[in-house]
Amino acid sequence: MSKIARRKFIQLSAAAAAGCLVHPGREAIAQDLPHLTEDDPMASAMKYTHDASTVDPATRANPAPDQICANCALLQGDDGDEWRPCQIFVGKLVNSKGWCSVWAPKA
Repeated sequence: MSKIARRKFIQLSAAAAAGCLVHPGREAIAQDLPHLTEDDPMASAMKYTHDASTVDPATRANPAPDQICANCALLQGDDGDEWRPCQIFVGKLVNSKGWCSVWAPKA
């Protein structure tokens, strides 16, 4: 059991609280995430590509030439951003013009 005097504990607590107010932690934003690469193992498994126009629609489970990450239900972030977070590739950003085999239409 630590034997820190009450007065020292209060001083340390006050200093820690002041430090939080003076230099608060920076909030993480999506743009801080790395871009997903096409040779990433998960990307390869899901047949991810940065450019959906390079994928033959006939090879897709639900053939449609307009399938891109931007109109996928799993894509997150702000419409119009080129690189956005995806629920499939957690911790990485995907190209909104890309495509993968998990594509699902927005409701």
